[in-house]
This record gives sequence, C-alpha cells and structure tokens, in this order.
Amino acid sequence: MSIIKIGCEIFIIKNNTVLLGKRKNCYGEGTWGLPGGHLEYGESVMECAKRELKEELGITDLELRLISVVDNIDERGHYLHVSFLLESFSGEIQCMEPDLCYEWKFFDILNLPQELFKPHQKIFKNYLNNTIYV
Repeated sequence: MSIIKIGCEIFIIKNNTVLLGKRKNCYGEGTWGLPGGHLEYGESVMECAKRELKEELGITDLELRLISVVDNIDERGHYLHVSFLLESFSGEIQCMEPDLCYEWKFFDILNLPQELFKPHQKIFKNYLNNTIYV
C-alpha cells in the first residue's frame, strides 16, 4: 500500500502580487513555489501551515482561510495539497531557511514565472478560477 503525502501551502497576496520562493536543494530546484511544507503526524493542516510560515518566513500571529484542495498524482506518488490564504500576520517576511530557498519575491498574480513549481500549478489554477477543488 502506498502512502498519500499531504502538503500545506499558503498564498500571501499583496497588491495583486503573490509571494513565491525559489526552491533550493530539494525537488523542483530552481523553480518558484508557494511557502509551505509537509504535514507532520499529529498536527492539523492549519497548524502545519502556521508552523511552515514561522519556519520559512519568520512570521507569526497568523490568520488563514482555506482556499484550495488539490490531488496531485504523478510519477512521484500521490500528494494532497491543502492551501490557505494568509489574511493577517505579525513580523517581517524573511528568508529563514537559506539552505532550502534562494530568495522570496512577489510576482504579479497574472504573470507568474515560467519556472513555476509543477505541483503548485493546479493550486494556482484553483485560486485564479476561485474554486476550492477540481
């Protein structure tokens, strides 16, 4: 029996731009992806998203809203992506894991980089079509 992995991603939107990180030393090296990561045993998806934002960006006191659920089934296996929209936070966005991310940068939401992390493409499709699950 195969295991389904769960990833939690977060949209940080500012003036019609979205925050993306350039992936480093991991699957998708050199592509741009949303902040987030894998669900750990015993935590809720909301707790996972909050933990990842603190670990990756150094922000806390988060208010999140569920906006997307995507099944991603490919040669690497089955991932379930649960994505949130960050509605408020405390602190300043920083690159807290320079061994995993080259940089964080805001991109026009309608003009995303061509090097978008493949597993996140369906998540963006949901976001732009204002659908939660397709």
